[in-house]
Amino acid sequence: MKPSLLLLHGAIGASFQLQPLAESLKAHYDIHMLDFPGHGGTPLPDQPFSIALFADATLQYIRQHRLEDLTIFGYSMGGYVALYLAKQHPGLIGRIITLGTKFHWDEPTAVKETKMLNPEVILQKVPAFADNLARLHAPRDWKQVLLQTSEMMLSMGRDNPLKADDYKDITTPTLIMLGDRDKMVSIEETVNAYKGINGAQMAVLPGTPHPIEQVNISLLTYFLQPVTTYTPA
Repeated sequence: MKPSLLLLHGAIGASFQLQPLAESLKAHYDIHMLDFPGHGGTPLPDQPFSIALFADATLQYIRQHRLEDLTIFGYSMGGYVALYLAKQHPGLIGRIITLGTKFHWDEPTAVKETKMLNPEVILQKVPAFADNLARLHAPRDWKQVLLQTSEMMLSMGRDNPLKADDYKDITTPTLIMLGDRDKMVSIEETVNAYKGINGAQMAVLPGTPHPIEQVNISLLTYFLQPVTTYTPA
């Protein structure tokens, strides 16, 4: 039986964006893809967006589908959700791989990030991006996805769900990855998370920016292949 791989998308994204990666890895894994509540056309939840909400949705999916021998790949916010879930439920996940996950959150950081999520500015300055968001989240209103994501980020800025001291409680074997061209996530915050998780590994992907659509799928596939054993140094 193939091991399971659950792919988690990033903020304001959808599982559809990870379809090329799923195709590349389907020979190695039983692939699962999840849209967080309010994303990818799923109904907007009654409660505000939060890491806890998305982690709970992931937990319910894992239990519903009885996923075992499980690797989670989390892109950007998806990686944050995976690590948060691993802290809350030790032993649930066999391995976590993250790419481009933003770990450092404080109020100035949150304000900076939310400035890029103004729907009216996006419509005016990057209409092609607005069209893409509309397609990703149809039939839901993509503007609501952005507004609720902004509120979530501001909340994270006030109280980061994963604090520096929390990483030592994550026992899941973890590989933290960052693209060397990522303009959203710093090498410093990535190294701090890597050092905080006992036995974690880290990789920097060459020629790799933040947007998942611009990541070399062949390179990413190499790092996501199943491992028969995992022995932290």
